Amino acid sequence: MLDQDSVKQEVIHSFGDAYKAFGLNRLMGNVVGLLIANNEPMSLDEITETLGMSKGPISQITRRLAERGLIRKAWKPGNRKDYWEASGDIFGAAFRNHYSMIRSNTRLSHHLIELAAGNPDSTVNRNRLDEMEKFYTLMEKHFKAFTEEWAEVRKSET
Repeated sequence: MLDQDSVKQEVIHSFGDAYKAFGLNRLMGNVVGLLIANNEPMSLDEITETLGMSKGPISQITRRLAERGLIRKAWKPGNRKDYWEASGDIFGAAFRNHYSMIRSNTRLSHHLIELAAGNPDSTVNRNRLDEMEKFYTLMEKHFKAFTEEWAEVRKSET
């Protein structure tokens, strides 16, 4: 049986690996994993010490994660430092970020089809563009349904 520190390290490393597998920054995943594994908000100093990193990259990553709604600032009474914690709906926020990317791809497919249609001499494979549009439109439909269902699940838990 693993002790608490070993479990926390496994969460941190697993999130780092998962983020890297999705083409994202491994350190970003490590920060998310750390904040998910930790019961209390952590200061930037505590995060950098735990991950063995310098403050600069961690500061940039916490800002980016906060902009995406994955983590948020938390304050401890009587302390002027900023503390960080996983957002209340971190997994929903991650999914909504991905959903936003899918919607961008749908808009891109519409734009490319319009460009190809406006140029009768185009050698662009129109079948592939049509397939792209169908694919991302269907994904949007299912992502929207999932997002709505997830919101209901979250609502019923509060």
